[in-house]
Amino acid sequence: MTPQKAEELALSVLGWLAASDDMMGVFLGSSGSSIDSVRAQASDPAFLGSVLDFLLMDDSWVTAFCDANSVDYRQPMIARQYLPGGDVPNWT
Repeated sequence: MTPQKAEELALSVLGWLAASDDMMGVFLGSSGSSIDSVRAQASDPAFLGSVLDFLLMDDSWVTAFCDANSVDYRQPMIARQYLPGGDVPNWT
C-alpha cells in the first residue's frame, strides 16, 4: 500500500457511496457535507481519510464495499493508515 493507492481506494469507496442514494445520504448526514463540498474535496487526502473513517464505522459497509469491488476486507483499514490522520498508535 502507498499513499497514492490509499487515495485510489478511498475514491472507490466514495464512488460506491455515491452509487447508493441511501449510503450517500447517511454519509452526507454524518459528515455535514453537501454534494458540492464532496466534489470540491474529493482530491484532498485528509477528506479521503474521512471517507474511509466513515466506511470503517460499520463492518457490514466494509463487507459490502469489498465484496462489490473484489477488495480484501483488510484493505480499507490498511489504506486508512496511509492517509492524513490515520496513524495507528503503537501501544507497546
